[in-house]
Amino acid sequence: MIPARLALHAISVPKSQRILSRVLVALIATTVVALTITPWQQNVTGSGRVIAFRPDERPQNIEALVEGRIAKWYVVEGSKVKKGDPIVDLTDNDPAIMERLGQERSATAQTISAAQRRVQTIEDRIRGLELTLKTGVAAARSRVQMSVDRISAAEQSLEAAKSALVTAKLQIDRQKGLAAKGLTSTRNVELAELDLQQKIADVERTTATLNAAKNEKISLDAELLRVDADSRSRIDEAWGSHASAQSDVAKAQAELTKVDVRLARQSTQIITAPIDGTVFRVVARQSGELLKSGDLICVLVPQTQNNVVELMMDGNDTPLISPGRHVRLQFEGWPALQFSGWPSIAVGTFGGRVLLVDSTDNGQGKFRVLVEADPNEDPWPSQNYLRQGVRANGWVLLNQVPLGYEFWRQFNGFPPVISLTEPGAKEKK
Repeated sequence: MIPARLALHAISVPKSQRILSRVLVALIATTVVALTITPWQQNVTGSGRVIAFRPDERPQNIEALVEGRIAKWYVVEGSKVKKGDPIVDLTDNDPAIMERLGQERSATAQTISAAQRRVQTIEDRIRGLELTLKTGVAAARSRVQMSVDRISAAEQSLEAAKSALVTAKLQIDRQKGLAAKGLTSTRNVELAELDLQQKIADVERTTATLNAAKNEKISLDAELLRVDADSRSRIDEAWGSHASAQSDVAKAQAELTKVDVRLARQSTQIITAPIDGTVFRVVARQSGELLKSGDLICVLVPQTQNNVVELMMDGNDTPLISPGRHVRLQFEGWPALQFSGWPSIAVGTFGGRVLLVDSTDNGQGKFRVLVEADPNEDPWPSQNYLRQGVRANGWVLLNQVPLGYEFWRQFNGFPPVISLTEPGAKEKK
């Protein structure tokens, strides 16, 4: 047993193996330390394209405003145009359309003038009727007032006649008493009786006059109401005619507006560019093709000032993305070397910032994320390279974790860690 143990100690390990074993131990220790302290930037990826953020800077369809044929093109595909530059000249099928529209406009203008003159005539008539109403009512009221005065005078006359009748009755009683005593003559008694009969006749005549005056006032009151009602009825009828005439004027003016619109469209058959941009596609053909109003002529791509990247993200990653998160972008046609875990050493990529996340998917489980340029990063390529429709890949940066943890997470298929600063994360914890 002892010689065998001595023989085992006598065996010597080669120096190269000892060095190799030490190197392996140091490498393993270094790897463990590196996996523990080396940071790794978690991210989720998506792909998309460059689009214009403002709707008026996206591709626009140039359509025909009127029916006709194309007489002349001022542009070709790829032409740069400014706002107001001519694009195409249309011509109508009827060569005399402008003359016909002019005649129609003249006739409509004459109709408006006639209707306006009718309105003015009716207004003059209304003013005359109102003056007639005023004077007629005033005259009728004067007659009523005169009848009131006659009634008052008749009432006063009746009171005087009644007083005279009372006096005549007293006088005849006095004369009869004196005659019975032989103090007066029969002639005086007869005169007193005659005077009494006259006073009775005066009372009856005055009463008749008073009744006639009252009846006349009733008649004049009715006449006043009739004059007022008749005059107002004629005025209301005139106002009805006035409204009808104004309606005719409004209809004629609406018709004139339609004619002016048609005339303006026909007179401005040169279609111009609504915005600065580039002619993308020419759809319609010249001369031989009949165009209808609303038919597509060409497609214009405006010059954009604020491009964004539209990334389509998986539904599993969308809850991790919020506005303001940083994004690294790689544009198609732009050479780049991307290290997803170490964005600081990436070459050829550009910085971005999440602008918004759509609230619903596109029907296929993908959510749209709009990314704008990060003002704190290098600017994106110019418009000569970064045109609308250029495809792009994006990495939305999440949290920094140790590299070893990331290997462990990837090996187990766990999702990226959500930061505790996310809404509701502390409550969930």
